[in-house]
Amino acid sequence: MDKRPIGVFDSGLGGLTAVRQLRRVLPGEDIVYFGDTGRVPYGSRARDTIVQYARQDIRFLLSQDVKFIIAACGTVSSTFPPEEAARLPVPYTGVVGAASRAAVAATRNRKIGIIGTAATIRSGSYAAVIRDMMPDVQITAKACPLFVPLVENGYVQDGNPVTQLVISDYLESVRAAGIDTLILGCTHYPLLKKMIGDYVGESVTLIDSGKVTAQAAAAALADLDLLNGRSEGGTARYYVSDTPDNFAEQEMLFLGEYAGGPVQRIAIESY
Repeated sequence: MDKRPIGVFDSGLGGLTAVRQLRRVLPGEDIVYFGDTGRVPYGSRARDTIVQYARQDIRFLLSQDVKFIIAACGTVSSTFPPEEAARLPVPYTGVVGAASRAAVAATRNRKIGIIGTAATIRSGSYAAVIRDMMPDVQITAKACPLFVPLVENGYVQDGNPVTQLVISDYLESVRAAGIDTLILGCTHYPLLKKMIGDYVGESVTLIDSGKVTAQAAAAALADLDLLNGRSEGGTARYYVSDTPDNFAEQEMLFLGEYAGGPVQRIAIESY
C-alpha cells in the first residue's frame, strides 16, 4: 500500500476529464492536479518549449510527493522523451499508448482517425504506435488547433454554432475517409464529444484518451502495488499557473459530480 497521491498534469483544464475518470475508478485515491492555465495551449509551441514546460510540470508534481505521474495531455505525451520519462523516480504514463490500444481493439474496417493539437499530429506518435499493432491500418490524422481554446473558453454547449462550424471545417476530410474509429487525441476534446459524434456519425466509435488512460493507470497502480487500499474517501487538490477564477467557473463542466476541492495558483516557472 502507498498512501501518496497520484499526480496528473495538463496544459490547461482538459486533463480534468482524466481526473474525473480516475476518481470514478479509484474513489479511495488522493490526486494532485496541475493545469498550466497561464501557458495554455501547448500544441502550437515548439518541441523544445513543450519539453521544457513538461519538465517544470513534472518537477512540481514530484515536489508534492506523488507516487505516479499521468501526463493527461496529448501534446506532452507525444513529445516528452521516453528515455527521460524512464529516468523519473516514479512511474510515468501519457495518453498515447492506452488510446492507441483502444482504437485498434475497436476498429472493424481498419480505418482509424486521429485528431489532436498541431504538435501531437506533427509528432506522428499515435500513428506509429497503431501501425506497430496493426500494420495494414489506414490512418487519417488531422490537427485541430482551435479545439483547445474553444473548450478553455467554454464554447462546449451542444449546438454552439461557432464550435459546430469549426468541427465541420476540421473533420470533413476525416469523415470522408470512411473511418469507423476516431481517437480524441487531446483530453480537452471529450467536452466536444457530443458535437464531434453527431458530425462523424453514430457508426464511428470515439476513443476518449483521458478515460482509457485513467483505466490503464488504475490497472498499472494495482500491478505495481501502489494503491492505498481505500475504497472511498479520496481527495483532490488542484493547482494552476494563472488566476484560479477560471477554474472555479469551469470545474463543474470538467469534473461533474467530483467538482470541489482547494485550488491554488503557483509560479510554475520556479520549478
